[in-house]
Amino acid sequence: MNRSKTGWWAPARRYSGHFFLLFAALGLTAAAEAGLTLDEAVAAAQDNDPWLQGNEFRQQSVAAQAVAAGSLPDPMVDLGFANLPTDTFDFDQEAMTQFKVGVAQAFPRGDSRALARRRLDLLGEQFPYQRDERRAWLEVNVASVWLQAWQARETIRLIEGDRELFEQLVDVAESSYASALGRTRQQDLVRAQLELTRLDDRLEMLYEQLETSRSQLGEWLRPDPAGTTGGWTPGASSLPPLAEQLPDIPLRHPGLFAKGAVVSRAEIAALLSEHPALRGLDSRIDASRVDVELVRQKYHPEWKVNASYGYREDGPMGQERPDFFSVGLAFDLPFFTSSRQDQQLQSAIADSEAMRTEKMLALRKMVAGFETQSARLQRLQQRLQLYRSRLLPQMQEQAEASLSAYTRDDGDFAEVVRARIAELNARIEVLDIDIRRLQTITQLNYYFATDSTAAPGDLP
Repeated sequence: MNRSKTGWWAPARRYSGHFFLLFAALGLTAAAEAGLTLDEAVAAAQDNDPWLQGNEFRQQSVAAQAVAAGSLPDPMVDLGFANLPTDTFDFDQEAMTQFKVGVAQAFPRGDSRALARRRLDLLGEQFPYQRDERRAWLEVNVASVWLQAWQARETIRLIEGDRELFEQLVDVAESSYASALGRTRQQDLVRAQLELTRLDDRLEMLYEQLETSRSQLGEWLRPDPAGTTGGWTPGASSLPPLAEQLPDIPLRHPGLFAKGAVVSRAEIAALLSEHPALRGLDSRIDASRVDVELVRQKYHPEWKVNASYGYREDGPMGQERPDFFSVGLAFDLPFFTSSRQDQQLQSAIADSEAMRTEKMLALRKMVAGFETQSARLQRLQQRLQLYRSRLLPQMQEQAEASLSAYTRDDGDFAEVVRARIAELNARIEVLDIDIRRLQTITQLNYYFATDSTAAPGDLP
């Protein structure tokens, strides 16, 4: 077998043509030799996420709206001729004919301007929390895809490492069958070749998984989605190889998961209430309370002040006519409140309470998700310990014992193949459990996105 073409390093050779191109774009050239680590992938995804930039623009938009909402409405200027005679339209014919210039200024009800600005300021406070939540979400998703790609690559390595052994078993079976001195039967030879073909099929599936995961990872890491740099061919990727070492992802608040630790749901809820997603809901709840106060201002009248100056020409006989100055005050009378203001206030109160229930539902869902992931982590750690301490050594002993018995013509060839396959599957299962354990840890860390700097062992 030509291992230079089908070995586990084939993907690295396939992708090496684009290796330095992406790292130059991401500013990670120094890490290229060691491969793309999980931390580098997460950092690059967070730096290249256009959603974060769009969220900043939305925050700027709301901030500008807040300034505008706190300003007085523009004054109105009124220009016109009053009391022109319709028979001649002469400006100096009648004493009441005048050219009027007026200015009117409206004053919104009560404290509605200050409250409207306060409401938008509170809504603007949710955007930094949304960006924090987005970064935490990116960390979970990028880590999941990175770990899937790493798992596929390492599984390929495991199968490629055992493929040589299966090839040797085929050679042994062929020699024993040809010499007719051993106990090898034709069906044993067919079984060995069949298992070798199945390994090739598994490798093809794993290469597909690897390329799929790398393509998904590229969605977050490529700063140039239009692909203007370089060409593309099927099966190629512009991403560098992944790092060789599996990262050790520490748990945030590890004391919560210590053996024998008893933590109430109230304490967990108190910790999770600091999550950016819930803090963003707090801002919206505060804004809804201001909405209620804003509706209450509709019980106050809206004021309008106007002033005008009327210019008059002298009479036809030269008599002097004085100009006019007028000033006035207008306001509405909210008398019929039962059908409008009362209903609007009731609607605003209901919306505010609905927002509070939305937070309660979000917190309940988050607590349930945390408990689910916590239980999953515990079981995965127990399974990993069981495999490493007992199952793997036992399967290795079984595989060696069956092979030793077969070489002494005291065993069955099919049992040798089954034992080797069982050992390979067990090692692949250990890798799968370890990957799922790390993915579960990233999910748990998501729930404590604001506590990334907490000291190890901290308890609520």
